[in-house]
Amino acid sequence: MRIIAIHLLNDYSGSPKVLMQLLKGWSKKNIETHLYTCSGREGFLPNVDQVKNHFYWYRFAKKPYLRLLFLITSQFLLAVQLLIKLQKKDIVYINTIFPFGAAIAGKIRGCKVMYHIHETTMKSKILKLFLFRIVKITASEVVYVSHFSANQEPLNVKKNVIYNILESSFIKQSRLNFNTKKQSKIVLMICSLKACKGINEFLKLAQINPIFTFKLVVNASQNEINAYFEKENIPSNLIIYPTQKDTHPFYKEASVVLNLSDTNLWVETFGLTILEVMVYGLPTIVPPIGGGVIELVEEGKNGYLIDCKNIALISEELNTQLLNSTLYSQVNESTLAYRKYFCEDYFENESIRILSN
Repeated sequence: MRIIAIHLLNDYSGSPKVLMQLLKGWSKKNIETHLYTCSGREGFLPNVDQVKNHFYWYRFAKKPYLRLLFLITSQFLLAVQLLIKLQKKDIVYINTIFPFGAAIAGKIRGCKVMYHIHETTMKSKILKLFLFRIVKITASEVVYVSHFSANQEPLNVKKNVIYNILESSFIKQSRLNFNTKKQSKIVLMICSLKACKGINEFLKLAQINPIFTFKLVVNASQNEINAYFEKENIPSNLIIYPTQKDTHPFYKEASVVLNLSDTNLWVETFGLTILEVMVYGLPTIVPPIGGGVIELVEEGKNGYLIDCKNIALISEELNTQLLNSTLYSQVNESTLAYRKYFCEDYFENESIRILSN
């Protein structure tokens, strides 16, 4: 078995992190693995031992028409590269739906083509239709990160569900950092710098709750942060951080973690951050409608389901949790019990089982 893993945009977000975990699992089993990803960017890829790295051109652009042009160009170059190097026995494992050039090349060469689908929400309906059409035509199997995402985009293709997990090293570090005695009441949110992720709602919560400290960690540069908040009135109790390689210090000091995604604009298919929150025993507040994230949160047990637009109710819940130490301790203990369901061994074994079918 030889796996040709493909990813488009290497960064420190969830999808390349999951692929990194898969690569490590395959390496443990001594499976020959090659990784194709874009060059010139820092991220979780490519830093895995025993994996042979290959690079192709891609550049992210803010303007939609340039972004589309760069995507098409990169996938043409990738397809040409793979058509030369692919063998029929290879498994082409495509992370996210964007590297469609790999799917086309794999189909032409008669390879088994597998997609690992993380998100199903896209702004451009035309691009989404095109990309999922490629999936339908080329894929032998599809792996989803939650039952929600599997049902959201049903395809006439064999489907599997593998929940994302945390690396054993992350869990080990969380145990070393575990801290029940918080120095201050800190409300944390980690997300992309997009309005649909609830950035504006988080800002409002900080403004109406001056007794708490709000920390926002976004997957963006300081210049991008400055541009986004240029016209906003940022209160003194809100601290905004650019991309962070290590989120442990933030979880260690946090009291509660929020996911304020607007489900009308963006539906979380899983929510890896929520899983990271669990190993720290932190309560969380997440959207109540749809999304794989609600497969992780049970109302009143390890978190709360509240719509991001209901600022008043979220604020009320924050005050209830952070000012009632007895209730907070109960939720903290309950949250810790959930982490046993997302272990590394399960993730790796399921992946190998699916690949071997």
